Amino acid sequence: MRQPDLFTPDTQDDFFDENRPEKLYYADPEKVRQELLKVLAQAKAAQTLPWTRDMLRFHRKVFPQMSRWLPDEEAAQLCFEFDTEVKRLLAA
Repeated sequence: MRQPDLFTPDTQDDFFDENRPEKLYYADPEKVRQELLKVLAQAKAAQTLPWTRDMLRFHRKVFPQMSRWLPDEEAAQLCFEFDTEVKRLLAA
């Protein structure tokens, strides 16, 4: 195998090539819904905080972000329920 020449222009596509099509990610709303409902069910079933402080911080950050993949009204309702349960658990 021959060592590449360090002084020849790179033949690979430029990493920041603006002509390259952008890859978009679209979450499956049903999978998102199931994950959010699972987290919400954990909170509703608990008498005390079911997560470590780090996991609570994670859920408080990620839950609203994930909900954006759902219809607005549904997302708002799930976030409201989650916030309500977190407040209840923190007061316990």
